[in-house]
Amino acid sequence: MNGWVLALALLVFGLLQRFILVRFGLKGLSYQRRFSRPTAFEGEDAELIEVIRNDRPFFVPWLRAESRISPHLRFGRQDNLSVRGERYHRSIFTLRPFQQITRRHKVRLAHRGAFDAGNVSLTVGDLLGIGGEGTELYTPARILVYPRLLQEEDLPLPVSRLQGDLIVRRHLVSDPFLVNGIRGYQSGDAVRDIHWPATARMGSLQVKTHDYTADTKLLVVINAQMTENQWGELMDYEQAVIERAISIAATVCVRVLRAGVAAGFAANMPLDDGETPAIDPPERYNAREEELLSAFARLKILRCRNFLSFLDDLSFLRGTDILLLSAYESESMAEKINQLRFHGNTVTVYRLEKEGNAA
Repeated sequence: MNGWVLALALLVFGLLQRFILVRFGLKGLSYQRRFSRPTAFEGEDAELIEVIRNDRPFFVPWLRAESRISPHLRFGRQDNLSVRGERYHRSIFTLRPFQQITRRHKVRLAHRGAFDAGNVSLTVGDLLGIGGEGTELYTPARILVYPRLLQEEDLPLPVSRLQGDLIVRRHLVSDPFLVNGIRGYQSGDAVRDIHWPATARMGSLQVKTHDYTADTKLLVVINAQMTENQWGELMDYEQAVIERAISIAATVCVRVLRAGVAAGFAANMPLDDGETPAIDPPERYNAREEELLSAFARLKILRCRNFLSFLDDLSFLRGTDILLLSAYESESMAEKINQLRFHGNTVTVYRLEKEGNAA
């Protein structure tokens, strides 16, 4: 008889705790997740930080947080963490009354892109694991992964030479309107550079020194087609070729910007989920490097305009150094390039190969 009473009591207790936890378990719970940094470069590490808090006087036996995450975000092995097929991320928590738990998951950023891990499914369950109550929520967890920047020795020769020519050319031409200091007169200094107030003050001839002109500008153009008549999505191995082109473009833009040259890029690919080609004319200002890297991270490898027609969209360019990255060359493309040259632009073509070597 006592056994039946005990069994009945356990049954009542089990049903009661299940009712309380399933009915009220999600109330009073708060969950947030974020990345430890808003931006990073491909190949670097970051942390996905989860913070969950139980603000009620109830013990929560288990709570599961699940989300679908890009396979390009690689998680290491960790207790209470399960990643299935490198796509589904699952964390399990046990919470005491009024407890807060913070977990940090190391993530290897294996690919360029804009990633959002904010959609989460929360499920709370009872002690016996019989049932659960779930909800969906969104918490901002975004990270922008810039393309990998190449070392000087990894840049293909025509690209490296163009980059050097641009930097040298900029430092050969001084701008008479950009005065960056004053020094003593030296033989050969122009009379127009004499700074008379400073001369009177110092008692000896003083001349103005000038900064260098910023007229030099570079536009890197990326062709997302592997052949002249290609249409539709690229195969994985073809996308790898375009990814390398994006890394080359980002590296060159960053290097010339740091040398004082205006930089920009264009591609017959859209940004994010847009439908128009990306065209960002050369400019130079303090936030320009971060702006360009962000745009490169958001590039979607999808041809949204025929490349020959796209070259017509660049007919507004004047006096610009153009680096064209393409997997092929053709007579039709050569005609379009000559039109760009006719308007005072210089055009250097680098032919992309699967191995990353110049043709």
